[in-house]
Amino acid sequence: MRLLLDTHAFLWFILDEPPLSSAARSFIADPNNEINVSPATYWEIAIKIRLDKYKLPEPFQEFMERQIAINRFNILHLEPRHVAPLTTLPLHHKDPFDRLLVAQAMVEQIPLVSNDSVLDADPIQRLW
Repeated sequence: MRLLLDTHAFLWFILDEPPLSSAARSFIADPNNEINVSPATYWEIAIKIRLDKYKLPEPFQEFMERQIAINRFNILHLEPRHVAPLTTLPLHHKDPFDRLLVAQAMVEQIPLVSNDSVLDADPIQRLW
């Protein structure tokens, strides 16, 4: 199964954080699943680091490149078709990163692994 990770799901999996549900952890760890990470995720992490809202155990670029590689995650590159739904997507929430992840999940027709129940109002499948 192809999956897209919300930023917190990515970080909680990588850092083995307790808030990650056991179901989400199983989905991500399953070698039969294709796990995708959006540039929106590493963009959001970089911004939060700059704003002193988040710290990583090592420099940002090293951390991101190493974790994506060792976990065999794919980068779901942004294309115009991924951004197009943002022109009509209802404003259930205003977080630009979540909105972009929702749009990518919609276009790719893949579930989004997220604990954010606000996303249930969007036309995607949310797994948690």
